[in-house]
Amino acid sequence: MRVDPPELPGPQGPPPLVRLLQEFSLEANRYVDSAGGRNDMHRTDLNALGVIMQHTARNQVVTPGVLRKELHLSSPATTALIDRLHSSGHVVRERQGPDRRQVQLRMTPKAYRDGGAMFQPLARHMAAAMAEFTPAELDVATRFMAAMIEATVRAGQEAAQQPAPSPADPR
Repeated sequence: MRVDPPELPGPQGPPPLVRLLQEFSLEANRYVDSAGGRNDMHRTDLNALGVIMQHTARNQVVTPGVLRKELHLSSPATTALIDRLHSSGHVVRERQGPDRRQVQLRMTPKAYRDGGAMFQPLARHMAAAMAEFTPAELDVATRFMAAMIEATVRAGQEAAQQPAPSPADPR
């Protein structure tokens, strides 16, 4: 069965489900800011640890260049980020390769412990909310969220390819 996509936002705003996704994103960002702030970590620090975790789970190497690209940072900002994560004991730099010039980043056990403690309240509340749904409902929600993530990735790639408006352009 084919379902027509929702209409684009009009004067009344986006469809209710899109508004809920926007609200979820906002609340998730607020949680990250709150949890990170209590632990003297920037949102970018937590995002970097997330990138490292994802790549590690896929047995992929994480280098400063990977972080720079995935987090859209300048080289100096990437260096400052890695310095913060190293100083806080969350990341180690390891030299690899035949000439040992390639720097690889690895999370420490402290990073996993601290991350678990920071996100335990969110995980607990989400688990309680998920318990209200059947496995079949959760399967649909899982497929939906995977599709929304993919759509967001595609939209981000498209937006990155568009030229920036000129300063005089009133868009």
